Amino acid sequence: MRLFLSFVIALLLSACAGTPSVRGTGDLGLIIERASGQVTLVDTTSRQPYARIGGLGDLSHASVVYSRDGRYAFVFGRDGGLTKVDMLEGRIVKRIIQSGNAIGGSISQDGRIVVAQNYTPGGIKAFDAGTLELLSEVPAEYAPGKFSKVVGLADVPGNKFAYALFDGGEIWVSDFSNPRQPVTKRFPAGIQPYDGLVTPDGRFYLAGLFGEDGVAMLDLWQTDKGARKILENYGRGQEKLPVFKMPHLRGWSVAQGKAYLPAVGRHEVLIVDVGTWKEVGRIPVRGQPVFVMARPDGRQVWVNFAFPDNAKIDVIDTLAGKVVQRMEPGKGILHMEFAPRGENVWLSARDDNKVVIYDTANFALLGQIAADSPSGIFFTSRAHRIGF
Repeated sequence: MRLFLSFVIALLLSACAGTPSVRGTGDLGLIIERASGQVTLVDTTSRQPYARIGGLGDLSHASVVYSRDGRYAFVFGRDGGLTKVDMLEGRIVKRIIQSGNAIGGSISQDGRIVVAQNYTPGGIKAFDAGTLELLSEVPAEYAPGKFSKVVGLADVPGNKFAYALFDGGEIWVSDFSNPRQPVTKRFPAGIQPYDGLVTPDGRFYLAGLFGEDGVAMLDLWQTDKGARKILENYGRGQEKLPVFKMPHLRGWSVAQGKAYLPAVGRHEVLIVDVGTWKEVGRIPVRGQPVFVMARPDGRQVWVNFAFPDNAKIDVIDTLAGKVVQRMEPGKGILHMEFAPRGENVWLSARDDNKVVIYDTANFALLGQIAADSPSGIFFTSRAHRIGF
């Protein structure tokens, strides 16, 4: 009886004092403010910011991955900074400088290892996701005494990471099943692979080639076959058209059995059958595409462009196979991120110092958020996607 009375009294006291707010992490996100070394934390349901955090260093080419539960963001800065941010408390948990020049990172399938890819020194470094303790590193020494910039790092199944060596012309796959003693396999890939991606099912790793036309593809289920070249005409071609900004392979989209990718130097989006990896169509657009992003259901593909057309957005209907909406939402549209189920899309307008939010069904403007030269937008829904 006394225990019951104590329980009732505790409930009454709790009700009088008020209950602290409790929230999940599934509808949160982070906006990179590249000019000021800050990040803005946002709620994707209310479409409002709830915190701003400074002191993250050089964010000129920053990227973000999330812990499995979505609570922690790992921000990779260009200055080699790796910062762990608590999305619920809105604060920096820990920050380290792990290299001299870095460009992105990834997190393992089990969520225990965070890996940074580095230009200087060339290679990758693995850290404990809880403490940011350095566990091991794989120097990108492709020849005796020669180290390569690492690009295109992506997590792949089995706590492995695939990445490309720009200077070495190879794709490497490092197995971190034992995070202190990784095992690496090397695959010749072509001249100057400049970026990479893994398909949504985690099977294929693709690396774009800067020094020649084509794309190197490695079947991660059958690595004994090595990397092979696909899309041999993908690139600048014999015309050697001026390229104002190389497209990002992470901006490719796979939807409805087709891959949609930006043509290099041309005002076109290419369509590729992912069963055969052959080109099956082209869609004219209003500039040189940089990101070609599919809405989660695959019905729409949103396209942004290199300068001087970087104030424009074209929206492709994948069923109709053509552009169905043309927009000019702001100056310097750098990045796009869809809400987890695709009902709206967030666009960073760097030169207008704001992020704009649109309804993807009727293209109505839903709101905007002030930000200092925003670039990347990263939602916690990425925590459950391969290669993100």
